[in-house]
Amino acid sequence: MARLYAGFGGRLKPGPAIPSPNIWNWPEVYERENAAQDVDDAVWAVLRELADWAGADVLDVGCGDGFHLPRFAADAASVVGAEPHPPLVARARARVAGLDRVRVVEAGAANLPLSDRSVDVVHARTAYFFGPGCEDGLAEADRVLRPGGMLAIVDLDFTAAPYGDWLRADLPRYDPAKVERWFDERGFVMRRVPTTWRFDDRATLEAVLRIEFSREVAARATAATPGLTIPVGYRVHVRRAPTGLLAGPGHARR
Repeated sequence: MARLYAGFGGRLKPGPAIPSPNIWNWPEVYERENAAQDVDDAVWAVLRELADWAGADVLDVGCGDGFHLPRFAADAASVVGAEPHPPLVARARARVAGLDRVRVVEAGAANLPLSDRSVDVVHARTAYFFGPGCEDGLAEADRVLRPGGMLAIVDLDFTAAPYGDWLRADLPRYDPAKVERWFDERGFVMRRVPTTWRFDDRATLEAVLRIEFSREVAARATAATPGLTIPVGYRVHVRRAPTGLLAGPGHARR
């Protein structure tokens, strides 16, 4: 997912959505990548422990083409997917067309068309929340969360080999320790989660590496991966929305 961080230099730029060339340009390959990720459901287990969505109203920020929406919908009260890229919005809506508790809105993280205190869980996976610069999105998450609700941000762990080594090779300006401190200073609890990506065939594995990394790094990653699995580390950052007097409409921690 290195290309998801394209242009990262310490702050996100305001304005239109930052392009994600992997899923924007190769959605079918990205679909197969999603299917290969976290085959043991390690991330899902941590999310269930720290931000359980059973019976909750859930918002998935940067939902892409909606791959995770049916998973939440299986036992959530309702699910909203927010995605700024129109072609992905169309794909997500087609995916959840038969699910009456799910809807998809065309919106970015910093401008959500949801009412104050309208959701219990805000989830974002490798989307928008990359550290410094995403304060506007954090404020929006706080605005739409009910008191005591959970914001869960799933991101790649740049310190976990081998995938983290390839990420840092393509993004030398990205400082994992700085980003982790940034989340910690804003009241997040962080859990590192080792996972396994398992592919059905070699062609798919190599195609995924090509859409995620530069040509040179993809070649290096391919050579270093003789089989059909890749160890990939994640970070799950979780923060509970404030309760009591500080949880009034429009309140956001900065």
